[in-house]
Order: sequence, then C-alpha cells, then structure tokens
Amino acid sequence: MKVPYDLTSYVRVLKMASTPSWEEFSQIAKIAGAGILLVGLLGFLIYIVMTFVPGA
Repeated sequence: MKVPYDLTSYVRVLKMASTPSWEEFSQIAKIAGAGILLVGLLGFLIYIVMTFVPGA
C-alpha cells in the first residue's frame, strides 16, 4: 500500500466532488424514501403472511 499515492487519489476525488443542487438532492431523497417504504411494505407483507399461515 503506497500511502502518498492513496492520499493524492483521495484528494483528487474530493476536489472533483461537488454539492448537489436542490433538485438533484430532492430527487435522490424521493427515490431513497420510496425504496425504504417498499422494503418496509415487503417486510410487513411477509409478517402478515407468516402470521396467518400457521406452521410456516
């Protein structure tokens, strides 16, 4: 592991990174929120099925 090389690549990535615009941030937040809700709904449906199906 070459530490100076790693540090320069990290600094280069940080220089290239930029703060997202409000529109981009809100779109990413909506997509992430929808994904969280979808996973939660799927877990709830599995819970309901496992509750009503005895011995499963």
